[in-house]
Amino acid sequence: MPVKASDFAVASSSPARGEAGVPVAIRGLAHAYGALRTIERLDLEIGAHGVLGLVGPSGCGKSTLLELIAGLQEPCSGEVALGDARAARGRLARCAFMPQRDLLLPWLSALDNATLALRNRGVRRGAARREAGRLFERFGLAGFERAAPAELSGGMRQRVAFLRTLVAGKPVLALDEPFAALDAITRGEMQAWLAGALASDPRTVVLVTHDVEEALYLCDRVAVLSARPARVVEVLSAPAPRVADRDAAVTHPDFVAARERALHALHRGSR
Repeated sequence: MPVKASDFAVASSSPARGEAGVPVAIRGLAHAYGALRTIERLDLEIGAHGVLGLVGPSGCGKSTLLELIAGLQEPCSGEVALGDARAARGRLARCAFMPQRDLLLPWLSALDNATLALRNRGVRRGAARREAGRLFERFGLAGFERAAPAELSGGMRQRVAFLRTLVAGKPVLALDEPFAALDAITRGEMQAWLAGALASDPRTVVLVTHDVEEALYLCDRVAVLSARPARVVEVLSAPAPRVADRDAAVTHPDFVAARERALHALHRGSR
């Protein structure tokens, strides 16, 4: 069944659709683990409700950059700001981080896994279940509220993980290869699903992925990073206007040309 933006609704904990989004500014960023330099003088800007993709060679520092944005680490030098929040604690308060693995707790039901961010904020169990439960049908999870994670498909587990991230109500989402573990067919379906979710409930998003096609389909802009230490090789704008049908989008001549340009930039940055 095709994914439509109208299939999704904003949770009550989410920012109001008309609320000003939070921009992200990265200036002169450098980071290292001892003698190992991972990021070198990196500058990037993401507008409010913008969606930026990060692609680059394996081990180039993409996940480290995402953790710095999310406030899980502090940079060695330079600055990361989410709106007016510059310290790690302030960034973490404004950013919800979704790692590559879904990290669902096996002893909790799908619904209770989805409520974890709300429960951590002090929302009572019943209220948290009602809030997250309202989204289960729209996320293609109706009827699986009581299912254990082991009873869910890979795509369904990722939907629960994203629902948990979304209901945290934070204006910035940091997504670290959320579909990397899925097969090609499920991955394409999940990309279309995520595009619909973000169209209905816009946030400022930073998406790390190894898949250039995924980045160009889901993001407004794509930053191609070099081999470690990471620097920006090129920033590409995604083809516009965005085609709602994913298969039509990725085969459009403008999309194919953008993909080739991104692959050439990746090759340059890998040298």
